[in-house]
Amino acid sequence: MQTTEILKKYWGYASFRPLQEDIIQSVLQGQDTLALLPTGGGKSVCYQVPAMAQEGLCIVVSPLIALMNDQVQQLQKKGIRAVAITSAMNFREIDLAFNNAIHNGYKFIYLSPERIQSQTFLRKLPHLHVNLIAVDEAHCISQWGYDFRPSYLGIKKIREIKPLVPMLAVTATATQHTVQDIGKQLELNEVRVFKTSFGRSNLHYHIKQDENKQQTLLNICNKIKGSGIIYVRNRKKTKEISDFLNAQQISSDFYHAGLEVGERAQKQSNWLHNHKRIMVSTNAFGMGIDKPDVRLVIHLDLPDSMEAWFQEAGRGGRDGQTAYALTLYNQTDIENLHEQLEQAFPSIEQIKQTYSALCNYYQIAVGSGEGLCLHFDINSLYEKYKIHPAVVYHSIKFLEKENYLSYSEALYQPSKLHILASKYDLYNFQVQNPKVDNLIKALLRSYGGLFQDYVIIQEAKIARALKEDVLSVKKTLKHLSKLELIDYIEQSGTPKITFTQARISNAFFFISKEHYETLKQQQQQRIKAVIDFVGNENICRSRQILQYFNEHTFEDCNTCDVCIKKKKNSARHTPAQISMQIQTLLKQKNYEITELIKLLYPLKEEDVLACINQLIDDHVLSINKEKILSIKKE
Repeated sequence: MQTTEILKKYWGYASFRPLQEDIIQSVLQGQDTLALLPTGGGKSVCYQVPAMAQEGLCIVVSPLIALMNDQVQQLQKKGIRAVAITSAMNFREIDLAFNNAIHNGYKFIYLSPERIQSQTFLRKLPHLHVNLIAVDEAHCISQWGYDFRPSYLGIKKIREIKPLVPMLAVTATATQHTVQDIGKQLELNEVRVFKTSFGRSNLHYHIKQDENKQQTLLNICNKIKGSGIIYVRNRKKTKEISDFLNAQQISSDFYHAGLEVGERAQKQSNWLHNHKRIMVSTNAFGMGIDKPDVRLVIHLDLPDSMEAWFQEAGRGGRDGQTAYALTLYNQTDIENLHEQLEQAFPSIEQIKQTYSALCNYYQIAVGSGEGLCLHFDINSLYEKYKIHPAVVYHSIKFLEKENYLSYSEALYQPSKLHILASKYDLYNFQVQNPKVDNLIKALLRSYGGLFQDYVIIQEAKIARALKEDVLSVKKTLKHLSKLELIDYIEQSGTPKITFTQARISNAFFFISKEHYETLKQQQQQRIKAVIDFVGNENICRSRQILQYFNEHTFEDCNTCDVCIKKKKNSARHTPAQISMQIQTLLKQKNYEITELIKLLYPLKEEDVLACINQLIDDHVLSINKEKILSIKKE
């Protein structure tokens, strides 16, 4: 089947978006490929379509369990067999999934990067018929990326076992330095790089320094109609802002990772189906959510990197229609960013203390614990060891960077069940135990595939069929699980910690001070980039964003706050004011004359040239043979 036919049959699109088909053809030709597509640019299609066009299965490595589960569900709805193998699964469940994959049971296996290093996966991999290795969120493999995860470095192990299988790395946010590091760390061979512009002409950027954010927010929500997301930094603030908007007759809700799983799911559904207009959220909300008609994305607090800001802002206007990305900030926000940096880097001694407390809390002996996946409650650790929750959280995030463990936020995992007994043994058990006969029959009537795989079940549905209460059904399922007739995994929604290596004794626990300082300096640079961006009112916002991602354009967007301000002020500029603007820009960096003229648009070219010539005559500026202007040194 042709790729366009596959696209039409399974995704309902008649044609590909820009660069998608080029990326797909590169993969089908067996080439290692790196694709940089902005948020909403259709990255998943780039590996899903070529995988469907060939015999065998595609391994997709992704760091986000929620995103993996969402993509697997979307594929299953299309009739495509797929499974996600994550830290939330037990050994038996993982083993069965791999065995099914070996026998052509799946077209896609989604893997969390930690699973790549497991002996189970490495034993099974040679027996898998793999046609493509896809690495999602590929920037995570680079220490220069804003979300570095050492577990990504293990992806190379797949290539060692499957050297002839092409690899496709995709990301939405990467600087040139990060792009080069992705290719190096993944050991991509003669890699083809495809990159669409990060420019979003339909997305209008506005930054405003504001001491009365709530009033401005209200004005914006009343002026710009349609669905929206408001991002804030802490959980308490999500409810405060939502309550404020609702009191002003603007339909809204709040969302953060600390809510109960059912509540989170309901809130998300209400917003997706436009029962609630505005969602006020921490950055826990948005990843993997496909809502094309978001008209408004507002940051009430500053994110800690340009990559995070751009990814969140990019959730607006995915349908190609006009949308607005607005950021409101003040001096307090800048101070908060610096404070958050200090919080994000507990001392090495505090990190060591947290690691020891975690291991003791779970009673993990030195030399054991590798692969253990455990429910985690940060407050329990605080109550027992009196380590402040903020220190615990940030220490865990650092331990994750050092590959001691991995941490997953609270995530809803539905109940699942797999029948372990043979049909013959199960029938004999039913005959000998008539009390559970009706329950087993109800399971078999309600769900198919229970003997072959783990199937999502609803205890309430079974209870209704049996006219029993849910607790009674769960109790019986747990009893059958203990007898190993079935494997019943009850739903959960708590954070989890997976120990990616065996416990190390305190004497041998080591974090490089040099590496610690390097990571801290990198984060300082990211924060500085955010502060410079919001404070720069001279250069078009789109230009600033593109320059950060190593795209250079001389076209202003004419829709951002900077461009609009330039238009309003252009008629009122005196030669002295133009000269001041020229000097302000040249103090930041040197510019070629035509580049400087375009930066100062909509000022008239002849007016700018006149001021440049006067400044040269006055020995304020100097110009070289390449017509590069600079401030003359005294």
